[in-house]
Amino acid sequence: MQKLPEKPPVKWDDAWNAGNVKFSEDEAFQKAVSEYNQRYLFWDELKFRVEDPERRKAIWALMKFLRVMRYERTRIAKLSLSYSFIPEIVKGLHTIDRYLSGTIQIHNKTIRMEQSYIINSLMEEAIASSILEGAATTRKAAKEMLRKGRKPKNHAEQMILNNYEVMRFIRVKRDTPLTKELILEIHRIVTKGTIDEAYVGKFRTENDVVVVDPGDGTIFHTPPDHAEIEGFIEQFCKFANRKEEGSDRAAGDFIHPVIKGIILHYLFGYFHPFNDGNGRTARSIFYWYVLSQGYWLFEYMAISRILLKSKKKYGLAYLYTEYDDNDITYFLKYNISCIIQALDDLLGYLERKQSEQNATNAIITKIRDINPRQATILRHMMEHSDEYFTIKQISQMFGVVYQTARTDLLHLVSLEYLIMEQRGREFIFIFNEHSELWEQKAKPVKKDKLQSLLQDFPDTE
Repeated sequence: MQKLPEKPPVKWDDAWNAGNVKFSEDEAFQKAVSEYNQRYLFWDELKFRVEDPERRKAIWALMKFLRVMRYERTRIAKLSLSYSFIPEIVKGLHTIDRYLSGTIQIHNKTIRMEQSYIINSLMEEAIASSILEGAATTRKAAKEMLRKGRKPKNHAEQMILNNYEVMRFIRVKRDTPLTKELILEIHRIVTKGTIDEAYVGKFRTENDVVVVDPGDGTIFHTPPDHAEIEGFIEQFCKFANRKEEGSDRAAGDFIHPVIKGIILHYLFGYFHPFNDGNGRTARSIFYWYVLSQGYWLFEYMAISRILLKSKKKYGLAYLYTEYDDNDITYFLKYNISCIIQALDDLLGYLERKQSEQNATNAIITKIRDINPRQATILRHMMEHSDEYFTIKQISQMFGVVYQTARTDLLHLVSLEYLIMEQRGREFIFIFNEHSELWEQKAKPVKKDKLQSLLQDFPDTE
């Protein structure tokens, strides 16, 4: 079974000259060229669509000629990249600009983005990115670890925790220019405890690193010489930090921020500056860049979950680009399609959250002595009444310090909407199904009970 795609003909212009004469009056030929170019098919994808070898080469030659005529080009560290604005990419960029950098609305109502939404998305991205790199675990087990804040039990869980931590780190560093030191720190976080300590936060110093299929040893990519890494990183950071708008930038030099973020992703994978952890670092840098450019809703999108669903296409997008003279259109097209799918997931998620907000508002209306966060905690525990929660878990889920989560939960206990039990050294909280929350009127705060709980309950983990 063929695992690597067939590379395109090197002398495509020779086939163009011959085909120009033979097929110039063939309407079916012209239609095929137009259709295949609009879909931006790779040479290898023509084999099952065009059986005649001569005709196939001629179609490819004209496709290439038309592509070359409208290429956008950029050069970073001796690597020349080109890409075309095909309709699918233009439409995708329009959708991204419309939804991911402004105020998001569902059914003409602005959605209030809660901290817990961000945390859930960061968890999803961390889990999917780790599984994409080979971590063997389930989403349920991984989420339980992150939410309860327990220590990783194995290599897979450590990878997931690392990816979660680096996503949180990137949120903080979004306004920080990209530097060699920042790249090394990102790598330290994503690889901690998962690779040989000698390689953590250090660029490779040998050429024995290849991208390979662990099953049969098929080599997919051989990175450039390690001696080029320092120069690449310098140019990489300069490219990432370059302002695309301003009086010193010519209009023809402008690169759309999402395209530029995907180019950064590709470049990092191509140069492979580390012994391991390159994919995780590349995806982290993509997130850093789009967030730095004001596309704030990317915080809520688990793009790696979409990549994971089409892992083969992810790999092929790299190979098609490299095999076709670094025409990055293939990689752009694939990644933008994944972003749009992740956006669709996000919009569906937010629509569900809108109904949850309505439920939260109903709780606040009935219980006047709780704040929106406490109402959200209570609503979540109502919806998961068969589960128990700890203070640390609520702290993780809602992005608040331990003391705040403690106060919130004890306040709800004092109102008798939650039950608190001690199991071993740990206190757990359960929704009180006998509170008849939906039928009763607002309860007054039992201040004496709350003060007693706060006094008796430890204020640290």
